Amino acid sequence: MTDYVTIPAPTRHHTKLVLAFGTFDYLHDGHRSFLKQAKRLGTTLVVSIARDVTVKRLKGKNPVNHERQRLAAIAALPYVDRAVLASTNPKQRFSIIKRFKPNVIALGYDQTHFTMNLAVELAAIGIRCAIVRLKPHHPERFKSSLIKQRLAEKKRT
Repeated sequence: MTDYVTIPAPTRHHTKLVLAFGTFDYLHDGHRSFLKQAKRLGTTLVVSIARDVTVKRLKGKNPVNHERQRLAAIAALPYVDRAVLASTNPKQRFSIIKRFKPNVIALGYDQTHFTMNLAVELAAIGIRCAIVRLKPHHPERFKSSLIKQRLAEKKRT
């Protein structure tokens, strides 16, 4: 049993807005691949960046880069049409989805926070959209936790 429901994605011709979520600490090729895949699902890509307090609450530690730095890095990518900071309140986690009314929500291959029963939760509040789990890009090399680990090892030596 999976922790998400995948609805076949509409073709780009029929899709207008794609919404993607993430922390995007240490912006790397895995993130870029994820966002490029998301952009191919529609004509407009909006990316919601996790707030520092949310990352701390979910992962038990602060991101290395401040939320404003991460927001600026994502917003500067040529295939991202808009980057926004997510809510700091987990009870308002659907506020961005309600605000943008995406045709597609793009999820990373390993994205687990707030994705369990996502389709059911969205349907309960009257939102219907495709939910697409995207393919990883060399996760053995491009994964934020691995990059942080390698950097920490470099500092120790």
